[in-house]
Amino acid sequence: MMSTRALGLGPALRKAAFFPNATRKQTMLRNIVAKRSIQIQSLPPSAGQEILNKQRLVRPSTPHFTIYQPQLTWIASIFNRVTGVGLSVLLYGFSIAYLVAPGTFDSAHVVEVVAGLPEGVKYAGKAILAAPFAFHSLNGIRHLSWDSIKFLSLKGAYVSGYIVLGATAISTVALTLIK
Repeated sequence: MMSTRALGLGPALRKAAFFPNATRKQTMLRNIVAKRSIQIQSLPPSAGQEILNKQRLVRPSTPHFTIYQPQLTWIASIFNRVTGVGLSVLLYGFSIAYLVAPGTFDSAHVVEVVAGLPEGVKYAGKAILAAPFAFHSLNGIRHLSWDSIKFLSLKGAYVSGYIVLGATAISTVALTLIK
């Protein structure tokens, strides 16, 4: 009861409690009286485009990458998406090629072609395939650790990011050197 006196709601609450119909009638009357009429103007379709263009000129533009200092978290996120798309394109491309020409892209024929390549080309190809695979896999583990509420602080995000980069370099070299 103390709060109703401080706000000055005592008489209004007593009136609503003891005379509910009167309160409802006053509310309905206030809603009827408070309604305003709205005038509508019909415009041709071309006017809508003009209005939209005028609104676009007034809107603030959003800043882009040149304003922000590069950060490990968003660079890693971009590369995670790029490596995921690249690996998917490679998988689907090889699968479709196998379906279209199974005689050319069967395992035995691919092994023969790769065996005939020079050693430098083999190592370069293995590194080109190993780096995105290693990064995407290890960064996926990093994201799973974030999902389990680990390394969510700023320091933890950077430490885990540098661990992913180091482990990617080590695993790329290891996968490249495997015979």
